[in-house]
Amino acid sequence: MTKIAIIIPTRLDAQRLPNKPLKLINNKEMILHVYDLAVKANTGDVLVATPDQKIIDLINNHGGHAVMTKNNHLTGTDRVYEVFENYLQKKPEIVINLQGDMPNLNPLAIKNLVEYMKSKLCEVGTLASTLDGEKEENDPNICKVITKKRIIQSKFDVATNFYRSSKEISADFIYHHIGIYAFTNKALIRYVSLKRSKLEIERKLEQLRALENGMKIHVGYIDACPLSVDTEQDLCEIKKIMES
Repeated sequence: MTKIAIIIPTRLDAQRLPNKPLKLINNKEMILHVYDLAVKANTGDVLVATPDQKIIDLINNHGGHAVMTKNNHLTGTDRVYEVFENYLQKKPEIVINLQGDMPNLNPLAIKNLVEYMKSKLCEVGTLASTLDGEKEENDPNICKVITKKRIIQSKFDVATNFYRSSKEISADFIYHHIGIYAFTNKALIRYVSLKRSKLEIERKLEQLRALENGMKIHVGYIDACPLSVDTEQDLCEIKKIMES
């Protein structure tokens, strides 16, 4: 067992796009694309956390490693923690929560995030990219992150807020948030011990629980923005990108 674990939480019962992990892109299931890019990052153990036997079988037949979890988790991080606590016995020093719906994420982005976390400058690390005009700014399916200072390629700064859509929010440095979180061992244990926060519930963004409880989140910039597949339209778009 390595000191770093990449855990990919995924399930078939997605409200906006049911059976999302099994959607085919280039004749290959989306979750397999994500699993393979995590392996290519070559930073630590890669595991899929899921309550669904179909996904367990798919990953195992692919030569990968999947762990069965409970079905009633409220968040992906809770599912990640179950694997961290029960299967990995809380041994990894850094735990990456990688969303299972970003099949075109560059593995180098994961590697750079892990390297930054080794510096021990924050409790939670994540990534962001440039917002693509007003369409993305107003799209509630796209999470935005505000940083204290401007971030540039491979550099990190402090996150001050996360939101989906709000006319009342104004800031100088707003970016397209990318769904990957790196926790230190102690930060993950603390995070799951906290009650769901007011803003977390209102905005449906679990990272706000960390911010509202004073946890330090740093955001790193990458120049490519992987598409998070949440809707049928997103699926059509990612197919155009990856099958061209």
